[in-house]
Amino acid sequence: MMIAPYPSFRYAELRNTLALTFFAFLDALCYPLITIGLGDAPHLTFAFLRAVLAGCMLALLALLAALLRRPMPKGAGTWFGLAAIGLGTTSLGFAGMFHATEFVSPGTATIIAHSQPLIAAVMAYWFLKERLNLRQRIGLLLAFLGIVAISLPQLIGGEGSNFVIGLAYIVLATVGVAVGNVLMKALGDRVDPLVAVAAQLLLGAVPLAVAAALQEHPSAIVWSPTFLASLLGLAFFGTALARSLWFTLLKRVPLSRANAFTFLSPFIGIALGIAFFGESFGLATLLGLALTAGGIVL
Repeated sequence: MMIAPYPSFRYAELRNTLALTFFAFLDALCYPLITIGLGDAPHLTFAFLRAVLAGCMLALLALLAALLRRPMPKGAGTWFGLAAIGLGTTSLGFAGMFHATEFVSPGTATIIAHSQPLIAAVMAYWFLKERLNLRQRIGLLLAFLGIVAISLPQLIGGEGSNFVIGLAYIVLATVGVAVGNVLMKALGDRVDPLVAVAAQLLLGAVPLAVAAALQEHPSAIVWSPTFLASLLGLAFFGTALARSLWFTLLKRVPLSRANAFTFLSPFIGIALGIAFFGESFGLATLLGLALTAGGIVL
């Protein structure tokens, strides 16, 4: 009687591992796709279109969830939480990502952006009571030193001022995503993942729309095949599919463990940067990558 649960447990672990790995691949596509499409659209307008298109895709699926009597948002507290997630993950996250690509190459941006588990781990400690042992604290320190090692050559080199601006935007996006992840984990089973992601994308798109209307000219978009492919890829693969998969996984595994798998994304990002954008990475970047990878594994 005690043997039966073991295979089931192993299957669940394997399923979660494969799903997290697939999410890391989808996540790694974001900065390259933004870079490809950004020449044809203003930053915030592009970010707004990504959020709205992905939100509408998921809203249609959320209707199916409603018919299947999945948990719908109830109460002001839940809706306030979804709005806060939208502000962090969508408004701040997308604004930071789209502006960062103007100053930082996609491969480097992907690496630095995935310091997000460090911020989320600290926040999870304070707000979700996910305690960190000594090994995990050492891991956080190593990962932080890795990010420093990656950033230093560009800070002291010819890219100094531009890199600082790009780094600030990446930090803005990273903090926004970390806040959204912690709040989403806190929501738990109070709302269906599809509904939650659709709501936070559409709610988070509102500040992006306001900012785009005030600062940009949406008519400046060039609806080229390249831009459409970039927008559709971002909306469907990098947002709708990735976000719904991610928030579903947050119900199954601890936030800190799920976040550890996201560091597969920088390795994929490096490969994409070398293959399609002519990026090259020196010894400091590789050392920083190794430190950060080792730290997040710890």
